[in-house]
Amino acid sequence: MSQTAAKAPDAPAPSGDANRWRALVFIALAQLMVVLDATIVNIALPSAQVDLGISDGNRQWVVTAYALAFGGLLLFGGRIADLWGRKNAFVVGLIGFALASALGGAATNQAMMFGARALQGVFGALLAPAALSLLAVMFTDAKERAKAFGIYGAIAGGGGAVGFILGGVLTEYMDWRWTFFVNIPFAIVAALGAYFVIREPEGGRNRNPLDIPGVLLSTLGLVALVYGFTRAESDGWGDSVTVGMFVASAVLLLAFVVTEAKVKAPLLPLRVVTDRNRGGIYLSLGIAIIAMFGTFLFLTYYLQVVKGFSPIKTGFAFMPMIVGMMVGSTQIGTRLMTRLPARLLMGPGFLVAAVGMLFMTQMEIGSSYASVILPAMVLLGLGMGTAFMPAMSLATMGVEPRDAGVASAMVNTSQQVGGAIGTALLNTIAASATTSYIADHIGSATSKSQAQLVALEGQVHGYTNAIWFAVGMLVLAAVIVVTLVNAGRPDTSVVAGAGEGAEDELPVPVVAH
Repeated sequence: MSQTAAKAPDAPAPSGDANRWRALVFIALAQLMVVLDATIVNIALPSAQVDLGISDGNRQWVVTAYALAFGGLLLFGGRIADLWGRKNAFVVGLIGFALASALGGAATNQAMMFGARALQGVFGALLAPAALSLLAVMFTDAKERAKAFGIYGAIAGGGGAVGFILGGVLTEYMDWRWTFFVNIPFAIVAALGAYFVIREPEGGRNRNPLDIPGVLLSTLGLVALVYGFTRAESDGWGDSVTVGMFVASAVLLLAFVVTEAKVKAPLLPLRVVTDRNRGGIYLSLGIAIIAMFGTFLFLTYYLQVVKGFSPIKTGFAFMPMIVGMMVGSTQIGTRLMTRLPARLLMGPGFLVAAVGMLFMTQMEIGSSYASVILPAMVLLGLGMGTAFMPAMSLATMGVEPRDAGVASAMVNTSQQVGGAIGTALLNTIAASATTSYIADHIGSATSKSQAQLVALEGQVHGYTNAIWFAVGMLVLAAVIVVTLVNAGRPDTSVVAGAGEGAEDELPVPVVAH
């Protein structure tokens, strides 16, 4: 391909629309809204529980209803985006998310709240894959793609931490309902911008009929998997319903794979996940998210319960990680992605994040924020930001245009399932270690204050035990990346594997091997 042809995306053609950078603003805004929502509600949950009379046993459904709908319907949402068109799915997802948020903010009882959260999950499952696949088909030049995915990766990684800050501010100074209402202006601005600015390239839709058996099997299998881990956190791993959910999930997902191998127009073409690079990305990203989500939870409890930070102060304590993610994603990752193979960014990125986690294993009741938490946050942010950016890009690079939505949905699915596993698994490890520590040391406590001290020491001991497990997860993610991901640096030309005529349909850059 000539030098001129390599820069074809800069011309005002369908594959390189002049508005693509303005479109990125609205895509990023929508992604920020979805990621914020995953954590912002957690801060508001105690206040909402009191106002709506939600019992302790039912409060988990404020989080679980969203997670089940979002995680279970992501593959379906990605396929709908490929069928309807990503722009249409994106706008519909935004409008639906705004309406569901309004319903949640106006909730008068627990049923209304749970329903609103489930609806947010439904429309989020349509919106998230559409956003990522729009980037995949609009940014085809390697350097531009690196910049676009750098911004997107920073938001995907750091947005959850921003949610802690925004949730704390809104809950403390306004009302918990504003943690829902704040989504509405985000959604309206993003939807209007997308409608008027985004021009989706032609010829990339998958107009095959929907694979209904695949939709049912994947949705039920993923819902059972996410619910199994969510229930394990509250009811234990030996609970009969928990075990039943895991068995059902395994059977349903196995049936899904068998079905997809046989049907003519599968919901998830197996070519999307059997590619060693994409498969390695999905697996390593899910494992890294297990470590990250669990750590978010422990740090929040450590700072608020042990160190006595307010919700707002806790939110701002996460700022160094957000800054680290922005630098890692938009500076390190973006600048090096077109010069180095993805594994040489992702592998070291996960290892740097693991070093940050190692700092956290040194936490004690009297540890200072500046000497332990601050360097841990910076290293965790830099490492994950550097790893996220090439992961987001490589997960959709080289995929056939008609599969862009489903490939994007797999990125979100690995993150969502990883988050559910991380929260449940690491929480269980921490709780077990805490119980054991308290049982071993409570006998030496001779006063109430000493007993309280032992309880706090037990909590911190539990957190650090679980964080050691998270360190192992990040090292494992790095090993998977180095072993499976063998893609070279992105080339600006369409190379072997794109197929004849690929450039005429949509010049998606394929990774050079």
